[in-house]
Amino acid sequence: MAKGYWVSVYPAISDPERLTAYDKLAGPAVRAGGGRLLSRGARVVAHEAGITQRVVLIEFDSFEQAVAAYESEAYQKALVALPEGFERDFRITEGID
Repeated sequence: MAKGYWVSVYPAISDPERLTAYDKLAGPAVRAGGGRLLSRGARVVAHEAGITQRVVLIEFDSFEQAVAAYESEAYQKALVALPEGFERDFRITEGID
């Protein structure tokens, strides 16, 4: 079965304190949904239209598990903690089996 991944890129972080509030809620929700944090805010080399700001990569045992974790009540509560007007590019993608 192919794994599932959350990929998030944050073009700008204007209110780091509110992002911390989100992290405190999102981390436990992701772990409860079976997610494993692979990368967060590590060094980035961007090419073409790439963004060097915060990049987050989370792995799940399946694509379905990744979607279910996003839709979970716990993660939806975490989303409420994101600051107003906060911008991120978030995707759920299926890995290669």
